[in-house]
Amino acid sequence: MKFNRRQFLSSTAIIGAGAAAAATGTGALISSCSGQGNNKQKITPLRPTGDIYIPALTDKAIDGQQLKAGVVGCGHRGSGAAMDFLNAADNVTIAALGDVFEAKVKALRETLQKEKGVEVPEDKCFTGFDAYKQVIDSDVDVVIFTTPSVFRPEECRYAVEKGKHAFLEKPIAIDPTGYRSLMVTSKQADIKGLCILTGTQRHHQRSYVESYLKVQEGYIGEIIGGNVYWNQNQLWFRERQPEWSDVEWMIRDWVNWKWLSGDHIVEQHVHNIDVFNWFFGKNPISCVGFGSRWRRRTGDQYDNFSTDFLYENGVHMHSMCRQIDGCANNVSEFIQGTKGSWNSVDMTIRDLKGNIVWQFDLEAEKEKYQQTNPYVLEHVNWISSIRNKQPFNLIESDANSALCGIMGRESAYTGAEITWEQIMASNQNFLPENLELGAHPAVDVNIPVPGTDK
Repeated sequence: MKFNRRQFLSSTAIIGAGAAAAATGTGALISSCSGQGNNKQKITPLRPTGDIYIPALTDKAIDGQQLKAGVVGCGHRGSGAAMDFLNAADNVTIAALGDVFEAKVKALRETLQKEKGVEVPEDKCFTGFDAYKQVIDSDVDVVIFTTPSVFRPEECRYAVEKGKHAFLEKPIAIDPTGYRSLMVTSKQADIKGLCILTGTQRHHQRSYVESYLKVQEGYIGEIIGGNVYWNQNQLWFRERQPEWSDVEWMIRDWVNWKWLSGDHIVEQHVHNIDVFNWFFGKNPISCVGFGSRWRRRTGDQYDNFSTDFLYENGVHMHSMCRQIDGCANNVSEFIQGTKGSWNSVDMTIRDLKGNIVWQFDLEAEKEKYQQTNPYVLEHVNWISSIRNKQPFNLIESDANSALCGIMGRESAYTGAEITWEQIMASNQNFLPENLELGAHPAVDVNIPVPGTDK
């Protein structure tokens, strides 16, 4: 749904009970610790005109037509997304499954039957690298894509060509060629009136949505900088088994190979980069980054990245991500403004003296709503939008955030300053022309050395 900015401001003039209830469907979920009445600074909205997209975040999607979904990529994330879809609404089902590996399809098919009573016909179960086409061409209304990220632009292109609503797990692009393909597909999706959801679920998390609205309302003033983090232990990996070919091993271990995942600054850290871009409303001009590899067990990725993104008017955002066991962890975002700051750690806005002037009330959310999982809520909004015939399309914003990660990755790999124009124009393409479950694909798996790899 769209909600006029002036309408929103008139309904949220007072912080506390009832704020943003009508606008976002999140109810009275915010509190003021120091009280806006004590804040003598004038609040000037960052966006005084125009509309802001606010998702519908009810416990379940509205009732309506039956929706049959196909799932492409039946591993852990695909299984989770299938359950999220089924939990988001009544009168929805999973009607087709596809994966490179037959065992993955069988496992999800059995799980759906056992846990949800959903029977996927055997003739709607497809395997191989072209399984995505078979799922899309089957009798489904929507398609859920959770394969390794390198395949996302082509999957999305084909789904939109066939007029299917789609969920695209992030990141939706890992190279500039895929990015440009998605931007074309995005325009086609708009023309066809499709609902395209992407896996940056913070856009459907009530605490982030309310925080975004408060920042746009002007509570921290003009944005002048920020820091975003995803520092954690290494994600999962797969040790190679003797019976696995090169390609089979890489796909089973895909999150550790840059040609399949884009490296973790793109695959994972895109969430945090996306939050800053979403709140700020702009893409960076350039970046300088560095990274290194110390302890990774498999793949050809770096262990850590540190990137300085430069935006217009001299605004800097520092991006930090690390996957190394035994180190300090932090997954959060911090945005500084001229009048205060916002921090996702405790979902608070503080003035320049450190006083809390606004805070999202997590306990109130739990009391008011049964569903608080953003992975389900994004499907709630998706399904409601489809049934209401209210198209929305997150391809462009998600692709732009992915390209930021790509830009930071290439700066770290090369040691060079990379501009937005340079990365958009690059012919880099990680998707092999011919791919089969056999010998090593025609991709570069050398560990980049800054200062030598351009």
